[in-house]
Amino acid sequence: MHEIEYGIKLLADKYSDALAQQIKLRTDEMRNDDKSHYLIYEVLGIDRKEGELIDLYQNKGRFLYKYAGSFLEEATILCFKNKFSYAREKVRIKNSITQRPKTIEIDCLINNNAFEIKWRDATTDGYHITKEHTRIKVIQKYGYKPIRLMFYEPNRGQAIKVQETLKTMYLGVNGKYYSGNTAWEYVKEYTNIDLKQILNNIVKSKHRGG
Repeated sequence: MHEIEYGIKLLADKYSDALAQQIKLRTDEMRNDDKSHYLIYEVLGIDRKEGELIDLYQNKGRFLYKYAGSFLEEATILCFKNKFSYAREKVRIKNSITQRPKTIEIDCLINNNAFEIKWRDATTDGYHITKEHTRIKVIQKYGYKPIRLMFYEPNRGQAIKVQETLKTMYLGVNGKYYSGNTAWEYVKEYTNIDLKQILNNIVKSKHRGG
């Protein structure tokens, strides 16, 4: 196994263990939760057992989405650092356009390429667009090129429209926007590492009990 693949596997194991621990803690907590709100579930045609499962998986889902995003971001940065040892992560620059936020975070900075890394983004509100517009304008003013990588595209219409708007904004400041398969291909071409294949290998190994 190549060094980078081994490193990503170790990272996956770390996040998998942390996720399992968080889910167990929350599941244990929920056993003692006040469940009087199930009355409303039942009024709306959801029986108690199904209501319990809905609450449980809603909590599990929140943890899963958080850990999935953090893992894929960190795995991508590992690929970047393997190719570019001088790559810097979590770089903060001063917001020179608006009062808030005071600083803008760049997930990974390589030369003048400022990467925003998302596993997926299903946001539908306009505030998200305004915030992102400020972010990329600040990055541009610093002389960096904003590049957005989003590995999984949203399914719902309004969220898709938001991403189309963001893509237009990135291209409008001479930035780059890659989503879905193009994001995976970009990482592969930019780093000579097939991150998606490494993740598939990890899954196959888990299925084999490895």
